[in-house]
Amino acid sequence: MANVNIKFNNKDYLLSCDDGQEESLKKLTKFLDKKYSELKDKLGNIGENKLLLITTIQLIDEYFDLKDKVSKQKLKLDEISKKFKEIKSLAINYKKDKDDEILKLNKELEKFKKTIEETNNLYESMLDKTSQSLEKIIVNTESLSKIQ
Repeated sequence: MANVNIKFNNKDYLLSCDDGQEESLKKLTKFLDKKYSELKDKLGNIGENKLLLITTIQLIDEYFDLKDKVSKQKLKLDEISKKFKEIKSLAINYKKDKDDEILKLNKELEKFKKTIEETNNLYESMLDKTSQSLEKIIVNTESLSKIQ
């Protein structure tokens, strides 16, 4: 335990605290002394005990106000976090849907390419057969023409 000399209301006090907490204790005491002095200046000398009580009530009021603000901010943060998770989930689902749609379109594109290839092969085959038939007709026509 460490001992710290502090001044409060123009009086010296020796207080004990955990080792390493000396500066924190001094800082808190200065803050309390400042609040006390401000109230003393504002209200006059109404007695040390009453002034300490009013100072404490004001500090507790400030504490509860701050605690309430922190709670409200935490609720807002929780709500924002919840909305973020919803948006993230929607984005993931949207991406999945789009990935599925792209996969489906790629499959359809492959089918379409295959159909085009098959149609092209069929067309080429028909052209070949037609060319062969035309050649036969021409040969037959020439043969008939020579006979006549």
